[in-house]
This record gives sequence, C-alpha cells and structure tokens, in this order.
Amino acid sequence: MSRLLSKARVRDLILGLVLLCATLALMLYPKPSMEAARTGLQLCYNVIIPSLFPFFVLSSLVVELGLARYLGRLLEGIMRPLFHVSGACASAFALGFVGGYPVGAKTAISLYEKGMCTRTEAERLLAFCNNSGPAFILGVVGAGIFASSTVGVLLYLAHALASVCVGLLFRFYKAGEDSGRGKSTRPAPQFQAQRFSTAFTGSVKSAFLSTLNICAFVVFFTVVIQLLIRSGFLPGLAQALGTVLAPFGLTPEWAQRLLTGALEISSGVSTLSEGGALSSRLTMAAFMLGWAGISVHCQVLSFIGGSGLSVGTYLVGKLLHGGLSALFIGVLVRFVPLNAPVSNYLADQVAGIAGMEFHGALTASILATWMIFLGFLLAAALGSRKSLGKRRKPVV
Repeated sequence: MSRLLSKARVRDLILGLVLLCATLALMLYPKPSMEAARTGLQLCYNVIIPSLFPFFVLSSLVVELGLARYLGRLLEGIMRPLFHVSGACASAFALGFVGGYPVGAKTAISLYEKGMCTRTEAERLLAFCNNSGPAFILGVVGAGIFASSTVGVLLYLAHALASVCVGLLFRFYKAGEDSGRGKSTRPAPQFQAQRFSTAFTGSVKSAFLSTLNICAFVVFFTVVIQLLIRSGFLPGLAQALGTVLAPFGLTPEWAQRLLTGALEISSGVSTLSEGGALSSRLTMAAFMLGWAGISVHCQVLSFIGGSGLSVGTYLVGKLLHGGLSALFIGVLVRFVPLNAPVSNYLADQVAGIAGMEFHGALTASILATWMIFLGFLLAAALGSRKSLGKRRKPVV
C-alpha cells in the first residue's frame, strides 16, 4: 500500500476521485451544505474572530517589539529546567494557555523565524503550547454543552495539567543537542526590534490574515462533516470502527462522535451534550480538547509553511495531550463530585462566558489582551533592569 501511495500517478488519481466525490456531494446536498457553511460563519463571527484576533495582534507585538527577549532573561531560570527551552519561549507558553488554538503555535513559529529560539526548542514548544483557551472550555464546553460550571473547571484543569506534562516529556526530545546550539536548516537571523508604529500596523495586518485563514478552515471542515454525514460515509465508517472495537466498549454511536471530534473539535464536543454516561462523555471531551482536531492542525500547518519544523513532533504531542487529558479527567471525576457546585463567583463568570455574543466576547478578549500585554511590559522592564544591573556591576 505504501508503495502505491508513493507513486505520483496513484496519489493524483486518489486526489482526483476525492475531488470528484466532493463535487458530487455538493451537487446532491446543496441546502445542507449551505446551512453548514452558515453555521461555520456564525461560529467564526461569535467565537473565532472576537476571541483570537486580539491575541494574534498581541503575540505578534510581543515578538516584533522584542518583549519576548526581555521576558526570556527574566524567566530563563524557570523555562530551561522545566521544558529545556529558552526563557523567551515563555511568551508562547503563556499565550498558548489563554489565547486558544492556534495562538501558542503561531507565537512559537514566530520566535523561531526571528531567531529567538532554536529549531529544537520550537519543535518542543509546538508539542505542548497549542492549547484550548479557558473561554472555550469553561463557557462553550462546560456551561454550554454539559450545563455545569464544575465540569468546565475540571476539563480545563485536566487540559492544562496534560499540557504541562507533555512539555515535561518533550524536554527529552533531542536531548543530546545543546539547547542553545540546536541545529537549524538555516542560520538564525539577527533580530532587531521594530518601532511601535511599524510593529503595530504589521501585527494588525498579520493578525487579520491569520484569523481569516482560520475561519476558512472552520467553515470548510463544518461543510465537510455535514457532507460526510449526509452521504453516509461517516456513519458507515463509524459502524465499521465500532464493530472492530466492540470488545473495548466502543459502539458505532461513540465511534461517530470520536471521528467527528477528530475532524473538527467544535462539532465533536457538541455531540456529547447527551446520550451515555457522564464520565464517558467527559473522557471523550477531554481527549477531543487535547487532540484539537484536524481542522486546528491544518491551521497550524498553514503557519509552519516552509519553516522546516517537524510536523510529526507536533502531532505526537497533540495525541499525547489528548490521551493524558482523558486519563486526568478520569481521575478527577473520582475525587470531585460532579453535582458539587464551584464557588458562586466562578459559576457566574462561566455562565457569563457561555452567554456572550460578538460584542461582549470581543470586549472581554481585548481587555484580557491588554492586561497580558501590560504584564509582558512589566516583565520586560524587570528583565531590562536586571540585565543593566549586571552590566554596571564593577569588575574586581
């Protein structure tokens, strides 16, 4: 099979057949396709654009203004022992936790392209810095799908803990190479911080294109999933997978949920609102959130482009993230009663996140972005003062 796929003619023939089937599906199911596209556009309008665009601007500014370099001087003593990466990588780590997919991955790639981290360090970052944002897990998944703020908090704890564990595991990736002299396919450029006006205008343009790119993938995969369901391909594949994995307790219904989440995370987690034991639904939701879905992976691959970074490392990291998240949520639900409420304050905040529309989500995202930006400025000031102190220290 691998020999056949290695031939260009066979690959072109398979691709042509897939495109022909996709065209026929669009002709046979025009109305469901339009409804799916409309749903994808609504998702982009209400969730993707307001939540990601400000963080894309922030991530670009942090790199272009050189704030990541100052932050690196301050946090070198934390990032190096834990994850075997430079302190500048802390910006990708922080933004990956609060910005959502794929802000952390884009920041890591930008750091590598600007020469602030090595190829090995960037590949380590890609394995664990591309995480779901708290707004999506707490609001959409927890309060929206499972109607429980406690579930949202537990899912986010499992998600964050699994991400850190993947980072600790990947510190041994290419451990023989010196982290400060990692091999690269091209020499690292000499980075020069830009003026704020230049960096700001460039960051806004780059963020707009990145957000538009992500919205395109979201709409595309929303339509693809609808066509796969309407054509019977996805249910048939789920039936076959459920038959093979029946000894492990995977029914065709659960197999279809898993396949849907493997393609697009929002569509996947929306199938878990009912049907089946709550613990089983939470385990699958945790895996989907960790794996992120092929739609998110395509978004990351579009940013990787010709950088030469390993795609395999990124995919292995996301698979580990999904497995560990499922494992951790299974442990957490044994110790935390799901009917026990979290604090009233947190429950109110989660309910507010779930009910946000475009203007509310955009306002909250911009406020969070500015708070984080001020935090980066403070860290940069402390790092700059620390470095100046070392330079002025008299030599005895």
